Amino acid sequence: MLASLSMMMSHGFKSSKQDFTFGPWKVTAAKNHIMKSKDIERLAEDMNMPSLPEMMFGDNVLRIQHTDGYGIEFNAIDAIKRVNNMEDAVKVACAQEWQESRADTEHSKEVLRPYDWTYTTDYRGTLIGDSMQIKVTETTERINMEKLKAREHIMFFDEVLLFEDELHDHGVSMISVKIRVMPTSFFLLLRFFLRVDGVLIRINDTRLYYEVLLKPEFKPNIIIYFPSLMCVGVIVLLEHPSVSKTQSSG
Repeated sequence: MLASLSMMMSHGFKSSKQDFTFGPWKVTAAKNHIMKSKDIERLAEDMNMPSLPEMMFGDNVLRIQHTDGYGIEFNAIDAIKRVNNMEDAVKVACAQEWQESRADTEHSKEVLRPYDWTYTTDYRGTLIGDSMQIKVTETTERINMEKLKAREHIMFFDEVLLFEDELHDHGVSMISVKIRVMPTSFFLLLRFFLRVDGVLIRINDTRLYYEVLLKPEFKPNIIIYFPSLMCVGVIVLLEHPSVSKTQSSG
């Protein structure tokens, strides 16, 4: 997955935006170029961090939004804001070498200090719209894995890279989000992946699942599973979806 995403971004990449309508929901997947150096530098200063990932896709987003305006989106800026900017979480021999290699870059004008140079983030998405329209509560419900295993027609699929860094050739740190929409449900996976060569592999996954409920006596839910927390967003009843798709590129 990493190789294909990197290749896509470096060989003849064109910005694109896809919208897919699923009942009252609109799924938007936008892919754009890497942030400009001056914008990365400004963001690093705002976050009080010596440097940011080499490839920051500040305008990339995957959004799921209801016609009433509320929903959830996944973007690079909010993801990087969840990185610890005060503590070096992985203390290995290559960490100092990596930080020193960044000392002379345009993004590192201050004295080097401890921070999470692996860019580990526990980002789980950003709620959008009126906070009164979506309620987040703990739940014991489970994602219907058997339904996900079924061979259903995939009406829409996309994958969006938010940021990536090769840790000065000592591994890779990246976060991406992908979604697939089936006739009666959609499934989203947000994955932070870290590999520090010879030291560790770390994965933080967030899974979001929505299933159309055809029985009106049940409330429809979006189930979001975090690494250590299970939440459910209670929303209005979704009738059987109609489907339309538009695509633009530039």
